[in-house]
Amino acid sequence: MKKLGLLTGGGDAPGLNAVIRAVVKTAPNYDFEILGIRDGFDGLLDPAGIIPLESESVRGILPQGGTILGTANRGNPFAREVEIDGQMQIIDISDQVVARAKELGLVGIIVVGGDGTLHISQELNEKGCLTVGVPKTIDNDIGGTDVSFGFDTAINTAMEALDRLHTTAESHHRVMLLELMGRDAGFISLHAGLAGGADVILIPEIPFRYDAICEKIVHRAEAGRHFSIVAAAEGAHPAGGERVFAELGDELHVDRLGGIGNVVARYVEQACQMETRVTVLGHLQRGGSPTAFDRWLCTRLGGEAVRLAASGSWGRMSALMGGTVGSVEMAEALAVPKRVNVEGDAVQTAREMGISFGD
Repeated sequence: MKKLGLLTGGGDAPGLNAVIRAVVKTAPNYDFEILGIRDGFDGLLDPAGIIPLESESVRGILPQGGTILGTANRGNPFAREVEIDGQMQIIDISDQVVARAKELGLVGIIVVGGDGTLHISQELNEKGCLTVGVPKTIDNDIGGTDVSFGFDTAINTAMEALDRLHTTAESHHRVMLLELMGRDAGFISLHAGLAGGADVILIPEIPFRYDAICEKIVHRAEAGRHFSIVAAAEGAHPAGGERVFAELGDELHVDRLGGIGNVVARYVEQACQMETRVTVLGHLQRGGSPTAFDRWLCTRLGGEAVRLAASGSWGRMSALMGGTVGSVEMAEALAVPKRVNVEGDAVQTAREMGISFGD
């Protein structure tokens, strides 16, 4: 049987185990033996980083969150931090990764990940380490696919949080602000905000004005609705202003966003004279059992990834397009990151329902 590698990279997302299960169960139909690679690309350089995966290995994992293979969002083989002569340096070890894949006898690797992981996958493919991609990100910001897996579970988690905040906001006559993930794309805040009845939705694609947020909240209070719900993406920012960071990055790591909720809340409390509370949902959006939709999507994307490998369609990514699972060139999918269409029907509907985007 031919050996096919499988790894999960980047941030975790609900549905990773469902993809692993689908790949392992589909593989024997195409004479593939699956070798699981632990902790992203790092596993290729770890003597204990390779494990055979068979049907017994994936029994019962469909509803489980996380990934049985582990993951790493700082394991870029093209920029690896190592200690040389007592000093930390960044070097390219991709040749070692390619050599290790050949040593293992892998015909290729199925790479499950988001934008960063799939970019690495594409570069490795160009160096001769053949890869197929599966799009994973709760932010839903990967091009080439209608939706990436993990997104549906994340917005359901966010919607449930908004539902719970709604009752306490109304009881205490407060403004409740929920800060959600979404670095450059506001899909989680937009979808969850619409589904959860938010009064204000702040997303990176639409810079906001503080006075416009306050205007909406005051208008509701004057109409007898003495509470408001705000859904804010972590990447949201004021017009002409900067995003808020919890921690600055370096040449290896991007800046970590966080804190826009508290900044907006302080302004609202002072300017609107209404008690305001902030909830940061954080990694709760990444955890837990995947929804039925995500399990369905993951299973189909995983099966398609195996078929792509079997047909020698390397450098492609499985994708959902118009309700049908197919594939797209990875380079094409990654060329233009997906963003909220600010002129689209979702934003238009929200505006016509009286939801403010703070602009």
